[in-house]
Amino acid sequence: MASHEEILADKAIFAYLHRMIGDEGIELIRRFPTDKEYSDEELAEVTKINLNSVRNTLYTLYEHRLAKYRRIKNNETGWLTYLWELELDNMYDSVSKDLEIILEKLRKRYKYESENAFYSCPNCGNTITFSDAMDSQFVCQECENKMVHFDNDLLVNALQKRIARIEENLGHV
Repeated sequence: MASHEEILADKAIFAYLHRMIGDEGIELIRRFPTDKEYSDEELAEVTKINLNSVRNTLYTLYEHRLAKYRRIKNNETGWLTYLWELELDNMYDSVSKDLEIILEKLRKRYKYESENAFYSCPNCGNTITFSDAMDSQFVCQECENKMVHFDNDLLVNALQKRIARIEENLGHV
């Protein structure tokens, strides 16, 4: 089991987490005590991070299965207390799951880009499909300028390379 600092030392993992939880979330991970479970209030006190930020970070990490909680009920008051722990050993599963989602979106975009021809307005940059351009008689609906063919080969090739890299990283090849 890697320490929080070892996990954060990995630049790719750090970037992934930073996009997910921001600066305060990263600080929470850095300062998160590992000796026992903590309530969100205790974590805010121990780490000196705003309680709302602590809660938002914990819920986001929980959604990605990078934190877990145990709920206990105070029988006298009926209040529920959530005791939290980090589960950073699930990091690579979380990254893989998110990459699968990204891969599916990229595949859809690649299909759309490669199966359509596009026209663009040289004046305002509005870009539409051939079908929409034909419906508007190749006149831009924004500025009434004549639409010209837009070559999206660069984008199609970039999407293809990105898809291949992600598939390779996920072991799909």
